[in-house]
Amino acid sequence: MTRLRRFIWYLASRLMLAIVLLGLFTVTFYYAMNATNVYIVLKDGMAKRAQVIMMDEDATELNKFFQSSYLQRDENLNQALDGQSPYRLYTVRGIDHRLELTWMWCWPWESTARAEFIERVPRIDGRVNRIYTETARQLFGEAYEAPPKWQAGRYTATLVKENSQWHIKNIQLKETLASDGDTP
Repeated sequence: MTRLRRFIWYLASRLMLAIVLLGLFTVTFYYAMNATNVYIVLKDGMAKRAQVIMMDEDATELNKFFQSSYLQRDENLNQALDGQSPYRLYTVRGIDHRLELTWMWCWPWESTARAEFIERVPRIDGRVNRIYTETARQLFGEAYEAPPKWQAGRYTATLVKENSQWHIKNIQLKETLASDGDTP
């Protein structure tokens, strides 16, 4: 009888360990999957936002990454769409957009994620439009020939999962950073 009891406890303890490990692997897998999806949405969404602001790209593609309620509140984007962006004076041919995800958390069973990231655009390839040369000189002084630098920053984002897709619900600037690529 003692052997049978020990054998049952042995099996039960191994089964419990296997269930705990399987649960841990499942939670880790879904966390990694969510982290990857959140990173891709943030990276591609913020890059597209910068392109719309600086390069007059099609703004309808932003709906793939952002909730429409956020797009209506985004000051920089609305200025660009209204023709008030300082980049309207320039022809921007390309940008070097960089995003570094510093923190992210989402439970596998939740449809909301929180993330912190750093966004930078260290290089902007563009020149002033000839018809706006004097306006750019008045606004930006001697450095008028190149487009103004993009303000780097540390941001906090809230993302929501809608119809199995992550969308950026809100972005808040936590801290402005030096534009030259240094981290504080």
